[in-house]
Amino acid sequence: MSRRSYSRLARSTVLASATVSRPIRTSWLAQLIVALVAFGTARAADTPDAALDSIEQRVKPCTSCHGIEGRATREGYFPRIAGKPAGYLFNQLLNFREDRRHFPMMTYIAQYQTDDYLHEIANWFSSQQAPYPPPQPPKTTTAVLDRGRQLATEGDKTLDIPACKSCHGTRLLGVAPAVPGLLGVSQDYLTAQLGAWRSGVRAAAAPDCMAQLVRRMRPGDLDAATAWLASQGVPEGAEPDTSFEKTPELQCGSILQGTHSP
Repeated sequence: MSRRSYSRLARSTVLASATVSRPIRTSWLAQLIVALVAFGTARAADTPDAALDSIEQRVKPCTSCHGIEGRATREGYFPRIAGKPAGYLFNQLLNFREDRRHFPMMTYIAQYQTDDYLHEIANWFSSQQAPYPPPQPPKTTTAVLDRGRQLATEGDKTLDIPACKSCHGTRLLGVAPAVPGLLGVSQDYLTAQLGAWRSGVRAAAAPDCMAQLVRRMRPGDLDAATAWLASQGVPEGAEPDTSFEKTPELQCGSILQGTHSP
């Protein structure tokens, strides 16, 4: 790896630590080593005479953290990517490649890949349809969950906050091609990402609607919204919406970017 690559990896490690509200229970360093070994194996398969050059070989670095078929694992900080809209997954890989998102494993894997390669990875995970596990019982009060439900399904006009479902789909399972679902994701991951947007560590293509939105929320609203979302189950066979029920109230660069993603 070049000196520049080591510098970027070290910098992204520091920035990634700001996105987590409490220590990760398992060692991400050990998972980084596993991912990098898998990545080297997958890249070795790119030679013309490689017998194992397949999409299954290429996604091995991803499944070492995101779980078999991208279903996620018990470690809540690594999200499910199976069945997510392909445009959304591609946009996130671009964000890691272009320094809008920061996590050392993802930065290392994405930083030198072509758009075509990233599209291939995104399309494969998007096509994986696997059942969701049942949600974990919420560990908070009814009042907090009620506030979270309000933010997710109704919004808060007094704070100029639209409902989550106005962008993330009528069932909060996402909108193809570029908007992710919010159900079936751990509260740890959701809270870390909202906190990263609020602190400026995470960004999306301009205009960054999520950065605007979370800065309007009260501190307790982040936990309320993520607690309620994480407590909701995902019906078997559920898929993202294919279009918005109404035009989103906020203009989002990632949605505009996604309309141009194959």
